[in-house]
Amino acid sequence: MGPSSASQLSQFGLSGLGASMDLTGSLRDLFKQMSETQQGFPPLMFLNALRTAFPQFAQKAKDGHGYAQQDAEEAWSQIVSQLRQKLKIKDTGASDGETAKDLSFIDKYMAGKFESVMECDEPAAREGGEVAVESEDIFFKLNCHITVETNHLRDGLAAGLKEQIEKRSEVLGRDALYTKTSRIARLPKYLTVHFVRFDWRRTTNKKAKIMRKVTFPEELDAVEFCTDDLKKLLIPVRDKIRDIRKEEEDVERARKRQRRMKAGEENDVSSDSKEPLQKKSEAKKAAEKAKEEDTEMPDVEYKTEAQIEEERAASILNAKKELHALVDQKLAADEGANQTGLYELRGVITHQGASADSGHYTSFVKKQGAKDPVTGKRKEEDGKWWWFNDDKVSEVDSERIQTLSGGGKYAITGLRLSTNCP
Repeated sequence: MGPSSASQLSQFGLSGLGASMDLTGSLRDLFKQMSETQQGFPPLMFLNALRTAFPQFAQKAKDGHGYAQQDAEEAWSQIVSQLRQKLKIKDTGASDGETAKDLSFIDKYMAGKFESVMECDEPAAREGGEVAVESEDIFFKLNCHITVETNHLRDGLAAGLKEQIEKRSEVLGRDALYTKTSRIARLPKYLTVHFVRFDWRRTTNKKAKIMRKVTFPEELDAVEFCTDDLKKLLIPVRDKIRDIRKEEEDVERARKRQRRMKAGEENDVSSDSKEPLQKKSEAKKAAEKAKEEDTEMPDVEYKTEAQIEEERAASILNAKKELHALVDQKLAADEGANQTGLYELRGVITHQGASADSGHYTSFVKKQGAKDPVTGKRKEEDGKWWWFNDDKVSEVDSERIQTLSGGGKYAITGLRLSTNCP
């Protein structure tokens, strides 16, 4: 195989002799190849690894042409489960004297924890001595359930934290309905939200798509879904962040006012040149009047704009130091946890089409600012997003993202959120 052939294979997602059929390795190679080109290419190596690990995704279409469409959430969950097993890192949060253990990257950065209570809906069970069952569960996504009453993401998330289960009650001696109520005891640094748009209809024995419009925010406040213990830790930090943001907004507004005032002064200078005699006359009269009144003006020390800016910057910096001091030590030691309760929207998956068995998936990813070559920090983002539509990648404005809430051509099926902190 010549160099040109190897290069061509790399273009198509086949990394030649170093290729790995392992799902984790092929995903790594895929991300690397995507970062090195602006051209589209079929990720054949990754697809082969996925279909080998999970034969479900190798099913052929009923008409015999190509592969059958699969559910994006199912693919996501299977990939995450595989990565959880294979992708291990050293636990840097180990206490002094403890040996750093291998920890799953998924468990550290993408796993949350529920604390749940399950109780029978019928009072007779409680009166008969049946006690509520408490449990802890790990989750890798939050479900946004969609009903006729769901208008916003928070409605669906609240509904997803309450689940009705039918099971046998020993006290009643028969099956009964139980309600399982969950609260979040750990928020991961990176959170996935699944919009449950595909529902099995018992009346037709078919899966149907729920087209209802469900709006979502650019920033999700997840505090209300947490346990009381976690709320106590998060609320002071979240509220401090809001205070800092308000102060930063006030500073920005002051800067804009100063720019407008300077622009106004420049206009006044321009008008002075047009009417010199009138302006001089007015200034002379004002000076004579002040002399007649012989008013003694008190000495006032005025701060320069630079001094005011410096004081404001120092105030914000001090507030940020106070913010870090507010974070509970135990929570701060958990590097993979969200310590603020706030999440920034970073990615969106949409489904186009009215059917649950066909259609087209696309994704939107928020642009990251370019890295500063000196500091290494990322510059502020420009508010733009990348739209991945098969092999076509285009740039769209943030306003486009809010049109994806459903009820029309595109319906959101998943969100990816990242911890938001100044």
